[in-house]
Amino acid sequence: MSAAHPNASVFASLPGAGGVFIPRLIVAFGTQPQRYQNAYQMQCFSRIAPVTEASGRSRWVHMRRACPKFLRQTFHEFASHSIRFSEWARAFYDNQIAKRKSHHTAIRALANRWIRILFRCWKDHQPYDEQIYLQSLQKRNSPLSTAFQWQSIG
Repeated sequence: MSAAHPNASVFASLPGAGGVFIPRLIVAFGTQPQRYQNAYQMQCFSRIAPVTEASGRSRWVHMRRACPKFLRQTFHEFASHSIRFSEWARAFYDNQIAKRKSHHTAIRALANRWIRILFRCWKDHQPYDEQIYLQSLQKRNSPLSTAFQWQSIG
């Protein structure tokens, strides 16, 4: 059962994780923190990180096709689900859509953001706290914090 897992409280603290995503995220991250040295390695392994290619004056970004499908699907579905439960995730998604990104591109970008957050929580064995993340956005003067403040006021 996922409740017996040493990091169950970390994944249970996620907005909207519930009974479906807690065990899937536990499996995605595993029990060996030394497996990944940073979040980028996790993003690349799951193939959520985009591929940038360039030739001459042309440059294009696309999603990676070959990947562990269940792992990528887990992050994609959790990110999609999180916009209903996390105000900053909703603001981030809306910001991506405003930039004319497709739904799935916006969700993959959000999944990238979530992986960085989850990676830090997982490494530190600390439950996720939305207020700490919102304060971090404000402290760094993130454009997202401005969008979030606007949504909160409106």
